[in-house]
Amino acid sequence: MANPNNPSPCPSCSWTPQKQHRCYYTSSIKSFYGASARGVWFIGTDIVLKERPADPPTYEVANKQFLQAHTSIPTPGIAKDWDLQAAWPTLSQIAKVRIAGQMANHLEQLRKLQAGKMASIGEAPLYSGWLFLQGAGTPHGSFTLEDELWQSLVGKLEKLPEKARDAFRKRLPPCAPYTFTHGDLTTVNFMVKDGNLAAIIDWEWAGYFPIWWEYTAAGIELGKEDAEWKELLASRIPPSEDGRAFWKGFYRLSRYPDLGDDGKELVEELLRE
Repeated sequence: MANPNNPSPCPSCSWTPQKQHRCYYTSSIKSFYGASARGVWFIGTDIVLKERPADPPTYEVANKQFLQAHTSIPTPGIAKDWDLQAAWPTLSQIAKVRIAGQMANHLEQLRKLQAGKMASIGEAPLYSGWLFLQGAGTPHGSFTLEDELWQSLVGKLEKLPEKARDAFRKRLPPCAPYTFTHGDLTTVNFMVKDGNLAAIIDWEWAGYFPIWWEYTAAGIELGKEDAEWKELLASRIPPSEDGRAFWKGFYRLSRYPDLGDDGKELVEELLRE
């Protein structure tokens, strides 16, 4: 919706305050979710449209074909069900636990899909705004060695004292076996029906990541309900506490010198090593 205090057009619908003032039209098409350069729209009452720019490339089709060939994970092209975010307030605790268990079973299938490189399907670059902290549209890799991954991460730590940076490098946990990973297990990416998991969507930037990344990414909470969901899920999948601790430290240190207390304590600890 256009902001009456801002004459610029709305980025979602392109309407200006003047257009809105002169017209009583109310659209049934609603933008209800946005992340990075992506948006999700309700088209009427039972159709959802995902919109994203053409660049960077998306591997959604290739990833879904790969998963359909190698797993029983539900990845339909069209899913006329509720997403977990919308359904969460109405689900019983029993249903929530059941859905988390169903998802954990699917993740177990993903953990069996491994490769010799950290890469997307076909050894294409990886995309992950959360892992690399450099924007979702920035390509990385492919990587064969952990040192190559580190070189792609360390640019975010260039302001950090060299001694602390070198000490933190030693905390990077083993990344192999490189494991096929969804990487965005937030509630909007699951469809549910009758209290059960019906489909998993948004595979566009899945790929072979460090084995600890799925568990680590599942700890990135986007709101209260997403946090509740991820707590249930994390308790049902193999933990990677070293990976999660490394990434949390990386996230804090990337903001140096503007650190909170946890970040300052981490820097002092690294400088003592």
